[in-house]
Order: sequence, then C-alpha cells, then structure tokens
Amino acid sequence: MKNLQKAGGISALIAAATYLFAMGLVVSILKPMADLNLGFQEYMTFFTANKSLLFIWHFSMYIINGFCLIVLVLAIYERLKNSSPRLAKIASSSGFIWAAFVFLSGLILNYGTEALISLYGKNQAQAEMLKNVLDTITMGIDSSDKLLGCLWVGLVSIAAIKKKVFPKTINIFGLVISLAGLIGTIIPALLSISYIFGVGAIVWWLAVGIYMLRKQTIDTIANP
Repeated sequence: MKNLQKAGGISALIAAATYLFAMGLVVSILKPMADLNLGFQEYMTFFTANKSLLFIWHFSMYIINGFCLIVLVLAIYERLKNSSPRLAKIASSSGFIWAAFVFLSGLILNYGTEALISLYGKNQAQAEMLKNVLDTITMGIDSSDKLLGCLWVGLVSIAAIKKKVFPKTINIFGLVISLAGLIGTIIPALLSISYIFGVGAIVWWLAVGIYMLRKQTIDTIANP
C-alpha cells in the first residue's frame, strides 16, 4: 500500500511532465505542424526531417503518460475503496479505459508515421489521404479518451470530497476542469472549452502527486 501510494505520487508528477514536455514542443520546435495553412508537401518535408523528435513526442505524451495513468488510477483507487467503494470502482473503470485509449492513440500515431513516410515516397496523393485518415481516427480517439479522463477526474473528486481524501481545493479544481472538459467534448461547438481540462489536468496531477508524496512521508514518519 505504501509503495503503491509513493508510485502513484511519482506517476502523477511524471504524467504532468509528459504534458508539459509535449506542449513545449508544440509551441517551439514542432510549431509549424500546427499551421493550418501549411501545404501537404511542406508538412511532409518538416515531418520527415523531425521523424525522431516526433517519435519521442508521441512516446512521451502517450506511452509514458498511459503507463503513469495506470499506476495513478490504482493508487487513487486504494485511497478511495474503503470510503467510497462503488464510486471508486466506477471511477477506476473510466481511468483504466482512458489509459487504454491513450496507448491506442500513441501506437496508431507511431506506426502511422512510418506508413505515412513510406507511402509519401511512392504516391503523394495516397499519402495525403492516409494523413487525413490518421488525423480523423486520432481526433476521434483523443476526444473519447478526454471524455473518459474527465469522468475519472470528476468521479474521483466527488468521492474524495465525501471523505476528505484529498484537500478541498484539489477536489473542487478537479470538478471544475472535468465539467469544462465534458461540456467541450460533448458539444462540438464548445470544443475550445475542453482545452481547460488538458491544461488543468497538468495542475491537478501536480497537486495530487505532491500531496500523495507528502502524505506518504508524513505517514511513514508517524508509523515507521
């Protein structure tokens, strides 16, 4: 139990770091990829030149983050299972499925990258079609995992409020970002609101991770 709580706290901090790393790349080195006016050939030229960095970006944001989510979901379930057993199970189910979808996005993107580069050298028209297909698939999966992530954070926050498992400020913040994410994900016209969850999740992970590690240290000192 103690080791799992420590692992959960560390995983929460790493999960936040993967998002910060990914966002840092998007607004710096990989910024051209976000340019909607960039032509397909220019996109592929940049894409091919930064192939290794893109792999690291995807691996960090999806594979490492997905693994950390699994550990964190387990750790939080352990904290909630006695005080809110039913809600803890429902929340954890959403969390585990969220992690599975995160892995799925990462694997599709990494394997899709190789296929896209290979096809581009043979048939540019088909490569452009493949890019559009990959974009559509990953957008759908990302929207689904965001919905599941919002449910998990929201349900965890509700369960934690009832028994004061986490500080009140963390729980309220979790409810706010999960609600914003749900609204933006469910209503396409309000998609921009869902980004509050993406940014807010970083803060929530950091707060939860720090609290879990500090609580673990205090409990260890009190009960050596």
